[in-house]
Amino acid sequence: MSEVFEKLSGLDRLVHEPARLAVLTALSVCRKADFMYLLRLTGLTKGNLSTHLTKLEAGGLIRIEKKFVGRKPNTMLALTRKGRTAVEKHWRELDELRASSRDWDPTEE
Repeated sequence: MSEVFEKLSGLDRLVHEPARLAVLTALSVCRKADFMYLLRLTGLTKGNLSTHLTKLEAGGLIRIEKKFVGRKPNTMLALTRKGRTAVEKHWRELDELRASSRDWDPTEE
């Protein structure tokens, strides 16, 4: 198997899933974001976003803080240090893969 495709198959699937990558990327440029902001930004349903956030939290990539503002629930999300490292690493790996794929020649396989 080509080295490019080996590296591609080795990407962190927790981070690489498009909805989770969108959330992590959005959180990487701000200190915190609330659930409704991410909901509008990603275009996901509430249930789908909630499921992805649960997976990211279980993986230690985000921190979820739930509280009430007045009588309304408010969910704030932030990257953990591990999450920041993971998303930066992932984008760096994608950039490297893109660059190395330009040199890939399938006839050399």
